[in-house]
Amino acid sequence: MHCLQRNLCNSSLRDLRVHVRPFASGAGGKDAGVQGGKSKPAEQQEQSAPSSSGAARAGGGGGWISKLLQGQARTIETGKESHSRKLALKGVIYEMQTHNVKADQRSEYLKLYGDLVQQSGSNSKKIPASLVGSWMVETGGDQDQAIHIWKHSDGYVSFGKTSDALRNDQDLVRHGQALAKTLRSRQNQAMLSFSFWGDPEPSAQRRIYELRTYTLKPGTLIEWGNHWARAIHLRKSREDGVGGFFTQIGPLYIVHHIWAYADLEARKDARDAAWSSPGWDDCVANTGENSHLGSTM
Repeated sequence: MHCLQRNLCNSSLRDLRVHVRPFASGAGGKDAGVQGGKSKPAEQQEQSAPSSSGAARAGGGGGWISKLLQGQARTIETGKESHSRKLALKGVIYEMQTHNVKADQRSEYLKLYGDLVQQSGSNSKKIPASLVGSWMVETGGDQDQAIHIWKHSDGYVSFGKTSDALRNDQDLVRHGQALAKTLRSRQNQAMLSFSFWGDPEPSAQRRIYELRTYTLKPGTLIEWGNHWARAIHLRKSREDGVGGFFTQIGPLYIVHHIWAYADLEARKDARDAAWSSPGWDDCVANTGENSHLGSTM
């Protein structure tokens, strides 16, 4: 498992006075000292979202999420509509950046990335994206790895404008060249958020974060959504679910789940409680057949 350590705003980059919106959840984070919030309930988003948002309807009153959670519908049919329109409530694009930092360049990297965050916050027209959360890996993975998630509220429009700015704006180009010298490698993915998770929201609570990554068999994304819409409902009372995403650009059929806990003992308790909930074992069994899990914290 990857242990996503510190939110860059309030720990590693605290001296730079960079404002970073922390991710969501409702359990805690002691060992890593990060912050978290909680996702907006899917039912609330479903009620407020316009019909053009792409959320699939199961017919009759209420959307497919409500019917899944109430036991009125068992599956979303694949039909002729794209999986992303059926599973994502709205067209916001999330970008996950993974940076593998040179061990002796860690401090310089954090400074340079903090400068980038400041620039994006002060000039939203140049960089029309907002940083949702940043972490450094602490346990179970490359300990010099940074993970950032950016939100592009206007979907691919703002995604494209941000990419153009990073390529063509001379100040940003020079900044990017300096940042690149601190890295061993980097990659990114464009993702949509599962509607039943809701959008991650900021919180002032301190937590550790766990990133669980699943590689699905092609063609099983709808089935995955059916099972996890029920499974998330089983854990909503604990409020430890931060967000769930599936890739649109980059390696496809990749699903990321992010959870937050007060500490590793709280993580153990939450997972034990989930296994005692009726239906959780069915979800794990049914989704496990069609996926390969890579867990990082």
